[in-house]
Amino acid sequence: MNWTKIKKMAGCVAVAGVTVCSLSLNVACQTPVAEKRDQQPATGDNKGFALVELYTSEGCSSCPPADQLMEKLQLENAGKPVYVVAFHVDYWNQLGWKDKFSAAEFTARQRQYSDWMKLETIYTPQVVVNGVSEYVGSNERSIVKAIDASLNRATDNALTLKGRADSGKVQVAYEVTGSTKNKALYLALVQKKASSHVMAGENEGRQLSHVQIVRELIPVDITNKSTTINLPATLQQEGWELIGFVQNKGNGSITAAARMN
Repeated sequence: MNWTKIKKMAGCVAVAGVTVCSLSLNVACQTPVAEKRDQQPATGDNKGFALVELYTSEGCSSCPPADQLMEKLQLENAGKPVYVVAFHVDYWNQLGWKDKFSAAEFTARQRQYSDWMKLETIYTPQVVVNGVSEYVGSNERSIVKAIDASLNRATDNALTLKGRADSGKVQVAYEVTGSTKNKALYLALVQKKASSHVMAGENEGRQLSHVQIVRELIPVDITNKSTTINLPATLQQEGWELIGFVQNKGNGSITAAARMN
């Protein structure tokens, strides 16, 4: 296997004919592996789903095609249990443009996947499907294949979310069926659409469009039945939704997902 040594802190490199931007320091950069560990069929009777996580940045010139693909997937899978969420990482902010949607906690989440999947580096754009497989974020063929496979795979858990928004607060009732041992429940507060005119960095001069932007990722007690979330003022006038998912704390696999009804 031929590997390319990265001699600087951040940069873009072509892998498998697709350009990605990776963050590393004197480590080997290799083609992202489509799946780092086997997906074992679950024993439950619950229907399949797909949680599609995009790791992206307005400061990375390779990311706009992945953002566009997420919008396409969102439209093509309307009405299906396919949940797209976009996490904007913060490590490209150093290149001259600060992504207003970025957060260090989203970078930390991507690093956790790197540990779980034993990847050599983190990069953008990256897509993770159901916490068990990862792809270059613009690799439509592989991502669609992973979504289809996930929709046809049973899962051990099921999640239901119900709630309402009132006076800047969201009251959420939730229920998780199946074993919850060593699992966590997260609620992602998602802004459905946004655009930015980038004034510096690798995308200088471009008007970028985004969908399904995670503004907050909130861990909640999986054993409780309800919680209250404060809705940021910046989101109260925007289209938004709440997406929840159950994740294995040991290996990162997502075992259930749902939208708030």
